[in-house]
Amino acid sequence: MAEPIATYTVQASGLWNTRHRVANATGTLGVLTVHRGGTGVVESGSYRPEKGEVLTFRRDPGILRGQFSVWTEGREWLGSSLRWSIRKREINLHTGNKPLRLVPLDGLRFGWSLQAPKTGEMARIHGNPLTRRARIDVFRKVDFELLVFAYFLGSQIWLESLWPGPELDPEAQAAPAGKTSAS
Repeated sequence: MAEPIATYTVQASGLWNTRHRVANATGTLGVLTVHRGGTGVVESGSYRPEKGEVLTFRRDPGILRGQFSVWTEGREWLGSSLRWSIRKREINLHTGNKPLRLVPLDGLRFGWSLQAPKTGEMARIHGNPLTRRARIDVFRKVDFELLVFAYFLGSQIWLESLWPGPELDPEAQAAPAGKTSAS
């Protein structure tokens, strides 16, 4: 895979309602807060950037895991996610213009890969649950809000990403790289 065009680091803190500080090489970009209900199930989250619009992540009605939507302060829908099966470790993301999927990284390691249908891997989220740190490597043009949403979803199920994910299409990986909107 080519060199990343952008890299972000995430440091988590807290036990029940966790805070995830998102940063790049120049400093902190914002804080993602994950809210759990009385049973321990993640109910919602919010991302408060240093400057810009606050994002809200809400659990959509239903019994399926990974069923969330992301909204701006102005009540604009940015995307939603759906995990069709408990056994299948793939989360489908719908953004209005193209479908994406979040799948476990290949190999025996913690992390997720954000995949586009034709261009292949857009970003990787490398996690380390023991140190509570993560790194997000971006390889293709992708909205920063979508990266935060993908991290929000993947951080809830780190342990499920340990076993290797599906084989990646080598032809799709050769597509030209772009830039992120937050770089």
